[in-house]
Amino acid sequence: MRVLHVVVTDAFAGVEQHVARLAQAQAAHGHTVTVLGGDARGTARLAPHVRHEPAASLRAAAAAVRRHARGADVVHVHMTAAELAAALGLAGLRAAPPVVTTRHFAAHRGSGPLGPAVARVAARRVRAQVAISRFVAEHVEGDSTVVPPGLDDAGTPPDAGARSRVVLVVQRLEAEKDTATALRAFAGSGLAAGGWVLRVAGDGAQRDALGRLAADLGLARSAELLGRRDDVADLMRDATVLVAPCPREGLGLSVLEAMRAGLPVVASAAGGHLETAGAVPGAPLFAPGDHAAAARLLFEVATDAAARRRLAAGGRAVVRRATPQAQVAATDAVYRGVLPAAGRRVGGAPGGRSAADAGVTT
Repeated sequence: MRVLHVVVTDAFAGVEQHVARLAQAQAAHGHTVTVLGGDARGTARLAPHVRHEPAASLRAAAAAVRRHARGADVVHVHMTAAELAAALGLAGLRAAPPVVTTRHFAAHRGSGPLGPAVARVAARRVRAQVAISRFVAEHVEGDSTVVPPGLDDAGTPPDAGARSRVVLVVQRLEAEKDTATALRAFAGSGLAAGGWVLRVAGDGAQRDALGRLAADLGLARSAELLGRRDDVADLMRDATVLVAPCPREGLGLSVLEAMRAGLPVVASAAGGHLETAGAVPGAPLFAPGDHAAAARLLFEVATDAAARRRLAAGGRAVVRRATPQAQVAATDAVYRGVLPAAGRRVGGAPGGRSAADAGVTT
């Protein structure tokens, strides 16, 4: 099958990584795959056998879609801007390939900066949609097939009792991610007095404000804002605990990566976290924004090697069920559903299949 993925950015955050990993898995399965958009270096690192072209703007993405359309069996778009690029790029083409969209965020189209009118245009070409979690499927319009991302096995991780005294946060530093709760939790845990360090990998508009908050909390010497990093896997193998504070995470790729790395996760009890970290028996979950509860859980996990080993084993067991092969198979099933009936459209009001019946879940 010839698959054209579209994401209208030049970044390489969670969505772009999701696209690159899926594209690589599809190429390994024998598909011919092209990715339009996302950072070229990051895509090449995660998907070395996949063709990539830049598409950082709507105009560039629409033109690229039009160029590649006749060589594709399906156009797979990610986020509303890519849906709109496909609608514009395929306009007027005879025998245009069907469009499948992946919904990465738990929100209706039009709730972002593009607005509802543009969102209606974007949805016109969509014939089927995938959601990365049950939580997302339940909060978007239209029927969705739930297909979580798959991760390759990273080998045997370091023992949970033999890691550095590091608490790790991996996420974009934007307001909706609530990194401030992680800083306050670390400060309240008292771990810094015992030589522990908080490392925050990621960048965004909140970086300077978070630096000031760390200083105000007395963490100037024990909190490190690392910025964007390409060695997150190494950071995870070294750290002892990951804190995931986002109060409305669609799924949380960094949480899955941490679980794969045998890294216990202290997470907010909300959104996609309930399907990942929350699937581990006895998972340490706190109410969103409750930094005092997060601090208590963080201290308990950090100072109990037996608990860390139990959580690490439970996390790896959950992640082993979500493989790249399972993701490709479930995505192929969605593709097959639209290829013989390209005129069928998915969109509009919520309804149809429940998320539990819609597809593969972790």
